[in-house]
Amino acid sequence: MVLITEDLVRRRAEHNNCEILSLEEVSLHQQDIEKIEHIDKWCRDLKILYLQNNLIPRIENVYRLKKLEYLNLALNNIELIENLEGCESLQKLDLTVNFVGRLSSVESLKHNLHLQELFLYLDGKEIGRSERIRARQGLDEVRRRIRQQEQDYLRKRAGEKEEAQREGGEEQRGPIRESRSSAKAKNPGFDGRWYTDINNTIPVPEENKEIQGREEKEKTSCLSSEDQEREFWEKPCAYTPESRLEAHRHLGEKKKAKERKTVKTPKAPRTLITPHGRVMNVNEPKLDFKLTEDGDNNTIVLDLEVYRHMDTSLMDVDVQPTYARVTVKGKIFQLVLPAEVRPDSSTAKRSQITGHLVLTMPKAQGEIILTTPRPPKVSQSSNTPEEKTRKGNSRQRLEVDPSKHSGVDLANIVPRENKSGEQTTFYDNFVDDPDVPPLM
Repeated sequence: MVLITEDLVRRRAEHNNCEILSLEEVSLHQQDIEKIEHIDKWCRDLKILYLQNNLIPRIENVYRLKKLEYLNLALNNIELIENLEGCESLQKLDLTVNFVGRLSSVESLKHNLHLQELFLYLDGKEIGRSERIRARQGLDEVRRRIRQQEQDYLRKRAGEKEEAQREGGEEQRGPIRESRSSAKAKNPGFDGRWYTDINNTIPVPEENKEIQGREEKEKTSCLSSEDQEREFWEKPCAYTPESRLEAHRHLGEKKKAKERKTVKTPKAPRTLITPHGRVMNVNEPKLDFKLTEDGDNNTIVLDLEVYRHMDTSLMDVDVQPTYARVTVKGKIFQLVLPAEVRPDSSTAKRSQITGHLVLTMPKAQGEIILTTPRPPKVSQSSNTPEEKTRKGNSRQRLEVDPSKHSGVDLANIVPRENKSGEQTTFYDNFVDDPDVPPLM
C-alpha cells in the first residue's frame, strides 16, 4: 500500500522549488495510491490535483481545498461520489472508468455551484438544452428506476465482495485444504496404504513417505511460470474493484520478482596495487594515451585523451614516484612510469582545444644531457695527425734532468767564492776534454 507522504509531494513540486504550502498544482498519478490523505492540510492553495490511475476506493480528505478547480480521479476504484461539498471552487471533475454504481450520489454535487464539467462513463458529449428539459419532465420516473437499480447493484456488490473474500481465504488455505483432501482420497488407511485385510497391514517406512511427498510436490509444480501466468490472465472474472486490485498486486509481485532476478551483484574492487607491492596498469575509462620521454628537459610526458566536453572538476590527478593515476568520472586510469619521477615538481595541464590532459613529470635521477657532445678522449701513446695538429697549436713545456746537460754551463761564468774563500772563474775550473772537439 502506497501512502501520500510529504517527501512524495515535495518531489512532485519541483516546479515550485519543492515548496508545498504555496503549491497550486500537483500530479500524483500512477503512484499506486490507495487513500487520499494529508493533501488538504499541506496544500491549502491547491487548484489542480491529478490522482488518475491509482487504486483509490473513496473520495475523502479534500473538503478543505476551497480553491480547488480541477480534480482528476479517472481510473480508480471509486464507487460513490461524496465529500466534495467543501470544494467551493470546483469546476471540473473527472471520474472516468470508475465503479460508481449508486447514481443517486451525483445529487451531492448540487452544492458545487461552479461545477461545469463532469466526466463519468457516458458518451462524453455535452448535454444540450432540450435534453435538460426532457430530463426535468421525467425526473420522478428516472429517480424511481435509479433507486431500483441501486438496490440490485448493492445486492450484486455484496455477492462480489463475499466471493472475493472467499477466494482470498481459499488462496491462503489452499495448500492445507488440498493436502487434506488428497490424503482422504489417496490414503484411506491410517498407514497410507490401500488394504482389505487389517491383519496384513505393513507400515510404510519413513524414506518411502518422503519420496511420496516429493513426487506430490513435483506434480503440483509441474506448470511452468509461463503457464501459470497464462492461466491467471485467461481465468474469467467480473470487472470489479477487487479484481482490479488483484491484477495490480499480481503485476507488482511479478515486477518485484523480476527485479530480484535482475539485481546485479556488486563487482569486486579492481586491484590497483598487488599485496606484494606491484603496481598494475589500469584503463577503466578506455582512453587513448601517449607516453614519451623529453631528453632535452629530462622529463616524462603523459598525454591522456580525455573527453573534450567533460568538466575538469570530474577529474582527479595523483602522481607518485613510480606511477601516475587519473580518475575520470569515477573510473581509474593508472600507468606505471618507465623511470622514477618527482611528484612535487610535476604539472598537469589541459588543452582548451582538444581537451587532452598533459602531465609533465621531471625525472628524479640523472643529469641533464648536453645538446653538443664532448670530444672523445685520446690516449697519450697515440700519434694521430689530429693530435699532432692540436699539439702544434698550443704551447708545451719540457722538463729535462740537469745531470744530463752536455753543453757549456754559462751560470759559472760569474765569479764566486770557493770553500777556501778565494774567488774562482769558469776558466779556473776548466778541464780540457780530449773527446770534445775544439770550438771554431
